[in-house]
Amino acid sequence: MILYKILSVLLEYPNQELLEHREEIVDLISTLESATETDKQVLLEFMAWMESLSLTQFQANYVNTFDLAPDNALYLTHHLFEEQDRDRGPTLVNLSEFFKSEGFEIANGELPDYLPLILEYVSGLENEASARLFLQQSSHASEIIAGNLEKTNSPYAPLLRIVERHGRLAEIAA
Repeated sequence: MILYKILSVLLEYPNQELLEHREEIVDLISTLESATETDKQVLLEFMAWMESLSLTQFQANYVNTFDLAPDNALYLTHHLFEEQDRDRGPTLVNLSEFFKSEGFEIANGELPDYLPLILEYVSGLENEASARLFLQQSSHASEIIAGNLEKTNSPYAPLLRIVERHGRLAEIAA
C-alpha cells in the first residue's frame, strides 16, 4: 500500500530528504496499483508544485497551511470534537493503546490522531480492504480538512480528498 506511504510522506513536515527522493516518488506514483488515474494525476501535480519551491518555501507553506491555521490541523480529533470536549482525551488514549497493541510505534511524541501517522500505519496493513476500513474512520475529518484547504486553493487539498475517497470506498463496499 505504497499510496498511503506516499500520502504520509507528502503530508509530513517537508525536509531535505523528501526533496532528494522526489524522482523516486514520481516513479513510484506511476506504478501504484491501488490508485486511480485521477489519484496518480493529483499526486503528480503535487510533486510538480513541490519541485517549483525551494525547501524553505516548501516548509514555510507547510507551516502557514497546517501549523498556523487550526482549521487545517492534521490532528483528526481536532475536527471531530469541540475544543473543550472531554471525549477527545479518551479517544486519543484509546487510539494510542490500539497502536501499541498492534506493535506500531509512535515516534517523536506525536499524537496518535495525526493524519500522516495514521497513513503510515495503514500503509503497513496486509490488504487494501483493511486499509480502507481503517481510513473510513477518518474520512469525515479528512473531508472537513480538505474543504478548509480548498477555500484557500491549497495544493494539499487534493491529497486530503484522496484520503477521504479511499475511506469512503470502504463504506461503499460494506
